[in-house]
Amino acid sequence: MVAMDSDLQTPRIVHPTARIVTGRVVRLLEGYPREVRVGQPVLVVVLVAAGVAGLLVALVRTALSAGSGGARRRFKDLKKGPEYLVTPVRLRDTAGRLCEVELHGHLPQSALHPADHVQVTLRRQRDRDLPPKIERIVNLTTGQLLTPRTATLWSHLGPPLLLQAALGALLLAGVAACSALT
Repeated sequence: MVAMDSDLQTPRIVHPTARIVTGRVVRLLEGYPREVRVGQPVLVVVLVAAGVAGLLVALVRTALSAGSGGARRRFKDLKKGPEYLVTPVRLRDTAGRLCEVELHGHLPQSALHPADHVQVTLRRQRDRDLPPKIERIVNLTTGQLLTPRTATLWSHLGPPLLLQAALGALLLAGVAACSALT
């Protein structure tokens, strides 16, 4: 039997509970993708409204005998949702505790390095088992203010589909208003 050295202790990693944490970056772990959830009711409403406008555009194209339109994304593809990069970050706070937080999205490669002195603003995630998410980083070493950005439902659906849905909603509202007047 091999005796274990009791002097070797692995540092306990904590999830900070404070809104603002100041400390030094210890390590940026390997990032992995996480998917944004897309609510099916929201997606159905947007697609139905866009479909109404799409029918109107198809009728106009048929009347003018124009060529076919661009490729459309399927419901299954839209429901899957966009992915964003999650990078676990280990910090040593001013009390000497090793803390783990998550960086969602991308930052410039030169923005954050181990040993940088930082002040991070955090937000708790819906899943309480996950570490808090970084909203904003002030890199006190370089003087940079960094705000990571992730994909959203609206950026995933895209401006063309959202504009088409807005036009479809206006058409439906116009038809409903006209039928209410008669």
